[in-house]
Amino acid sequence: MENGKTAASAEPEGLRDVFHTDCAARQVLDHVTSRWGVWVLIRLGERPLRFYELRDRIEGISEKMLSQTLRNLVQDDLVWRTVEPTAPPTVTYGLTPSGTGLGERLAALLDWIESTFDESGEPADPSSVADAVSAVGA
Repeated sequence: MENGKTAASAEPEGLRDVFHTDCAARQVLDHVTSRWGVWVLIRLGERPLRFYELRDRIEGISEKMLSQTLRNLVQDDLVWRTVEPTAPPTVTYGLTPSGTGLGERLAALLDWIESTFDESGEPADPSSVADAVSAVGA
C-alpha cells in the first residue's frame, strides 16, 4: 500500500474523481444529461435563440424547466446569455465554445440513434445490433 492506496483503488486519477458525489464534473454531467439538457444543447447548436423560440422548438418543456435548465447550463459555461435592454427585455441564448463541442457530440449521438433504431425504439436492422453485441462479447 503506497500513499494510502490499495491495489483495488489503483484507478487512473482523472477517472476516479468522477465517481465521487462531490466531483464538479459529475454535477455538470448531471445538468447535461438531465431530462431537458440534451435537447436544449442540441437546439442551441443550430443557432442562438430567444427564450420563447427555444421553448417553442422543444416540445413538452415548460417555461419553469427551460429556465432551470438554461440557468444550470449557463452556470456550467456551456451556454451564454445576453439581455437586450428593451421593454420587455429580450434574452438570447447560445452555445459557448465548450457547449458547441458538446452539442456537436450530442447531435452525432442523436444521428446514430435515429439511424440505428426505428420510430418504435426497435433496432432498424436487428442483425447489426446483434453483430455489435457479439463483437463486444468477443
